[in-house]
Amino acid sequence: MSLQARQTYVVPETTAQVAQSIFPKGSPVMRMLDELHMIVEDRDFADLFPARGQPAEAPMRLALATLLQFMEGLTDRQAAHAVRTRIDWKYLLCLELADPGFDHTVLSEFRSRLVEHGAERRLFDAVLALAKERGVLKAGGRQRSDSTHVLGAMRAMTKLEGVGETLRHALDELATLAPEWLLAHTTPEWVDRYGLRSSEYRLPKSAADRQTWAAQMGTDGMSLLEALAADDKMAVLRRVPALETLRQVWVQNFMVENPPGAPPRVLWRANDNAAPPKRRIGSPYDTDARYHNKGSVQWSGYKLHLTETCDEETPNLITNVETTAAAVTDDAVTGTIHASLAERGLLPSTHLGDTGYVNAELLVEARQRYGIELVGPTRGDNHRQVKDGLGFAARHFLVDFERQEATCPAGQTSSSWSMSSTHSGKPVIRVKFATAICRRCAVHAQCTDSTPPRRTITILPQAEHEALRMGRAREKTADFAVEYARRAGVEGTIAQAVRSHAARRTPYFGQIKTHLAHLMIAAAMNVVRLLRWLADEPKARTQRSAFTKLYRAVA
Repeated sequence: MSLQARQTYVVPETTAQVAQSIFPKGSPVMRMLDELHMIVEDRDFADLFPARGQPAEAPMRLALATLLQFMEGLTDRQAAHAVRTRIDWKYLLCLELADPGFDHTVLSEFRSRLVEHGAERRLFDAVLALAKERGVLKAGGRQRSDSTHVLGAMRAMTKLEGVGETLRHALDELATLAPEWLLAHTTPEWVDRYGLRSSEYRLPKSAADRQTWAAQMGTDGMSLLEALAADDKMAVLRRVPALETLRQVWVQNFMVENPPGAPPRVLWRANDNAAPPKRRIGSPYDTDARYHNKGSVQWSGYKLHLTETCDEETPNLITNVETTAAAVTDDAVTGTIHASLAERGLLPSTHLGDTGYVNAELLVEARQRYGIELVGPTRGDNHRQVKDGLGFAARHFLVDFERQEATCPAGQTSSSWSMSSTHSGKPVIRVKFATAICRRCAVHAQCTDSTPPRRTITILPQAEHEALRMGRAREKTADFAVEYARRAGVEGTIAQAVRSHAARRTPYFGQIKTHLAHLMIAAAMNVVRLLRWLADEPKARTQRSAFTKLYRAVA
């Protein structure tokens, strides 16, 4: 479909008259045109359409309809119906009263076109560009970030359920694409085992029977994969997503044992020999979703990270949206947030985040690379001495990086200083004290309980060590408490996205489409906040109970 871009859009006279008579003071949808004008134009999407072919629906109208759809939480059918029937929507989209609108499938096609061309951010960035033009968004100032869990569109399954459903899904695909081949490589017993949806109540109850069931399932799946690999005519089908998923799931959950003098056996992997949750595919219908647990919350799906401005003199606008797999830690996203903000010229001077977004490496990177002061509680020291509060922790040692030595609380200097690395590959410094000195030290019981008594401390490289030391010292000040208190407001933004825009559960399979939905939600929230700011509506304040107000009044 080709794009026939229009230069200008004008509200038809009849549409304007009817809309103004029904909404004499205007409506939020009408104010989007009256006060914000055209957020996007056709030419903003020109690279998404070919130059020749059947004329497509105006992308400006599709983009704004999509924005309204996520603003009001509508399905594609409901949004297309609103285009046909709602006066305020026709006003915004500059349509005649009798215009029939478009089929609901056009909205899905428009989203797919955005994803295929890597243009998911286009509408979100257009709203931010409009805010820049109005002077209510600029670099510097404060911004704050937080994350929340997002449930995947697939049902949550146990590991055994997920493996069974993966095989069933692959069989269904083969039954459609190569029915004769499938009949030749399976038996009627497979229908009894995999014909119905894999569900916990259909699985055996005892541990021994479940092991037998898993082994049978592994053998069946492995025989199917081997048959596919051996048949050259099936080379194209081997690349079908359902079959590639089957291969990956079998590698993650089964292993082949070759006992001497016996045929190979397919065995179910024990938990300590299976793929970790952050890599394990839990459902064949959404291979990007992952299982994770945080505190008392357990879910399969994704994480949504929102970053917003939080200065008093400007509206709180969402400046960055990140969607990750559920198992990705928050501190793995901090650098991505900073890089994205830098690319669009929206870096803050102060970035507020909870402990999850802060570590020593990020404190240094934010300051040195981006000129950002990253503010948030640092992780606590989990060593025995700190937990018990009865001994000398690493922070009680004086470290001299120039001389490459450390001095313990008893005044003794270290005997060795060597570079090392953690299990994840991060560089650290190992500092050791001589056994003879530690053995005769009067306070060695407060310092170490190793045998023989010899203290070893692990410290970070100098820049990170100093940043962590300064960060922990800053946390004890009153100024830090006041500054960090501003971070709490982002939880209200998370609550708005979840309660008003259904961000808790994604309606789509896959991280890319889920991210597109999150960007649309953020764009819709920004439009509403811009309209309220332009209407001189004050920012909402935290509500306090009458009981609290009573005591504050007499205090």
